[in-house]
Amino acid sequence: MWKLLQRISKNLVLAIPAAMLIGFVWGLLGTTAWMQSLILPFTFLMVYPMMVTLKIKEVFSGGDGKAQFLTQCVNFGLIPFLAFGVAQLFFPDRPALVLGLLLAGLVPTSGMTISWTGFAGGKVAAAVKMTVIGLTLGSLATPFYAQALLGEAITVNVSAVMGQIALIVFLPMAAGYATQRFLVGRYGQQAFATSIGPRFPALSTLGVLGIVLIALAMKAQTIVQAPALLVQILIPLCLLYGANYLISTVLARWLLPRGEAIAMVYGTVMRNLSIALAVAMNAFGTSGSEAALVVALAYVIQVQSAAWYVKLTDRVFGQALAASPAAAAVVAGEAIGR
Repeated sequence: MWKLLQRISKNLVLAIPAAMLIGFVWGLLGTTAWMQSLILPFTFLMVYPMMVTLKIKEVFSGGDGKAQFLTQCVNFGLIPFLAFGVAQLFFPDRPALVLGLLLAGLVPTSGMTISWTGFAGGKVAAAVKMTVIGLTLGSLATPFYAQALLGEAITVNVSAVMGQIALIVFLPMAAGYATQRFLVGRYGQQAFATSIGPRFPALSTLGVLGIVLIALAMKAQTIVQAPALLVQILIPLCLLYGANYLISTVLARWLLPRGEAIAMVYGTVMRNLSIALAVAMNAFGTSGSEAALVVALAYVIQVQSAAWYVKLTDRVFGQALAASPAAAAVVAGEAIGR
């Protein structure tokens, strides 16, 4: 079972469209109202496992302050507004789709940030810090950005959204860290890192695929009535990711050494789509299911673009002096498009 889950995790570019197709067919052939009760359990299954492997202590190590500062400036001073502007351009009369694109640009970094940084020969320690800092700040900032940018078009109950984020982010984070400490204490750091920890991100795959399936099932009738909707969503998503890669690459190459530069690119472009999807489905009522459709499609672009960028890394930043040993230690299962 574990090998199957890990294999699926490595092939999300195929698994996610398959889940979308199954959900779409399901939504056409059967009732979907009962699926609402599955959203929270799948959300926990999606978020908790990735928290077990999160290296929170790495945040307190020093040495790359400039990269961390620059990364979060891009993540919170630029990308949310870029996402909102692109969304307004393409969906001026569809606030729920604007919300979806905004959420896709609001919660940065994921296990994918760490994995792809390692695969590209970047500084993995910097990517770990970016992941923890970005996830925490993004979770706290999301309701306030949504209120400020979309408060006139969509009802945003900031306290309710914060409550949902506490339930689907910070509670699993605390539980995951407690689980990590227990397992390390009982089996040792080496066993946890090599044989126990790598299984948890694969479990998260089930949650991701389940939420994607539910999101598509609940919007299947809408898609049938407007079949061009998927293409209309993919175009602004491609523009957003393309602009994000371009801006981050230029700044990183100009201001940072190679290892930190690669970490910055993946620390700003890879969004935590699992959290974005969970927030959309749990915190925004009827608007959330339509917003979730945008986030679900973002998975496909994010996973595929990350793989392409690895192939371009040496051309953009030059050859590494030596192959990064961290890349071999990064668990491929962490490469979930969260």
